[in-house]
Formats: sequence, structure tokens, C-alpha cells
Amino acid sequence: MLDKDKKIRKVTLIGFLINILLSAAKIIAGTYGKSQAVVADGIHSLSDTTTDVAVIIGSYFWSKPPDSNHPYGHQRIETIVSIFIGLVLLAAGAGIGLEAIINLHKQSSCPPGWVALAASIASIICKESLYQWTMITGKKIKSISLTANAWHHRLDAISSIPVFFAVGISILWPEWNFIDRVGAIFVSFLIGYASLSIIITGLKELIDVGAPLELCEKIKIIALTNKAVQQVHAIRTRYVGSSLQVDLHAVVDGSMTVYEGHQVAEDIEKRILDNGPDVVDVVVHIEPEDSAIPEKKTQ
Repeated sequence: MLDKDKKIRKVTLIGFLINILLSAAKIIAGTYGKSQAVVADGIHSLSDTTTDVAVIIGSYFWSKPPDSNHPYGHQRIETIVSIFIGLVLLAAGAGIGLEAIINLHKQSSCPPGWVALAASIASIICKESLYQWTMITGKKIKSISLTANAWHHRLDAISSIPVFFAVGISILWPEWNFIDRVGAIFVSFLIGYASLSIIITGLKELIDVGAPLELCEKIKIIALTNKAVQQVHAIRTRYVGSSLQVDLHAVVDGSMTVYEGHQVAEDIEKRILDNGPDVVDVVVHIEPEDSAIPEKKTQ
């Protein structure tokens, strides 16, 4: 867990520094090149620094070990951070769309310069590269906050695409600068869709939505690999951050001693932790064969 949090902070810190430099470059280029779109895009890039800071600070809290007040650990803080990122994205998308609608019919007084176009190209390449690296790392270490922040990089890259076309078209055909606002409206819908997906996923975890049926079936199959287990039922799961907590009932021969039943439970726990779908905690309830029959009928 410690190595995972170090990787999260390292990737996010590098992204934070790149966002600062890229935002400054776009604002300067937009001002010098007389492009309001590029200046706005630079200001929008600053929103990425907010989520970067949230991830860096949050990682120091959700990596803390369990304590008396938090016996299951602090991983849910990562979920809260991802929801915060989703809300920031949603607000940014709504702001971009609203501003574009308000200014849809306005005409610019003069066309932008080529330096503004170069800044938008650099932004697309830089942010897409940052997205790919962050997303690959987030999936590899199974960090929902890192993958959520990766989408923030991708959306910043996407938002620079209409800016690129708008600046280019405005340079060549100044009377067509309304395309800038049309592209921004389209981008705002993309941002809204991605941010709502992040928020909904986080909320599902906070209200203890269980794992999909296929994962529960995989857990059941793993538990049944212990030859002493006759039946597995009453499987319950919940997400803690990006990981799963599992509890289940395992039916065994009623003549087993307490010690033998305990050994079976420990073996099942180890099998699931080693081979399960990112499981961090397992509780196994051992049932004798006779008492499990009525429970089976109620399923």
C-alpha cells in the first residue's frame, strides 16, 4: 500500500508541475497572440492543479493504517477525493458551456496570432501524453483517484482541440470565429459525461454497492477449490477505495473439530486474497453441513 501511495504522489506531482508550466505558457501565448480562447484554455488548465493537490494531500490520509475510530482503514478518503475531482470537472464543463453559449454570437475585433495556435498544439500533445501515462499507472496500481485525475488531463487535451481549430480558422477566416464557441459547447458535454461517471462510481462505493455478479462467482469458485468445502453461499462484498472486502459462508463436514474448521477458514481467506479480484479483507463463516440445509432453501 505504501509503494502504491508513493507512485500516486509521484505521478500526480509531475502532472502538477506540468500543469503549472503549461497554464502559464498558454496564458502568455494567448495574451501575446491576442487569443481569448487560448487564454481561457490556460485558465481552465489551472483547474487541474486543484485536483492534483487534492490527490497529493488525500494520499497521505487514505494510506494511514486502521485505528480505533476507523477499524476498516481510511481508503474511503480516496473515493471522496475522486468524487471531488468529478465535481470540479462538472463545474469546469458547465462553466465552459455556459460561457460559450453566452458569447456564441459575439465577434472578435482582431484575429489571433500564430503563437496562440502553437500553444494549443503543444497543449494537446502534452496533456494527451500526461493522460496516457497517468491512466496506465492508475490502472496498474488500481487507483480510482489517479484514473479520475487522468480523465482531467484527457478532458483538458480535448478542450484544446476546438481551441486549435478555432484559432486556426480565425487566422484564416476571421468572420468564422463563432466556431470557437460551438466547439466549446461540444467539449462541455464531453466533460459533463465523464465527470458524472466519476461521481456516480464514487457514490456507489460510499453506499456499499457490491461487486458485480461475475466477481462474486469468481470468489465462490476460488473458495470451492478447498476440498473440505461442500458449499459456498451468502457472499457479501463492498468496495473500500478501489479494493474489495468480502465475507461468505462455507459449508463443511459437521464432524470437523473447531481447529480443523479454523484451518479451512484461513485457507479460504488466503486463496481469495492471493487469487481474488483485488480483495484486501476476507471473513469466512464456517457452517456445519446439517445447519446449512435450511439456509440453502432460502436463497
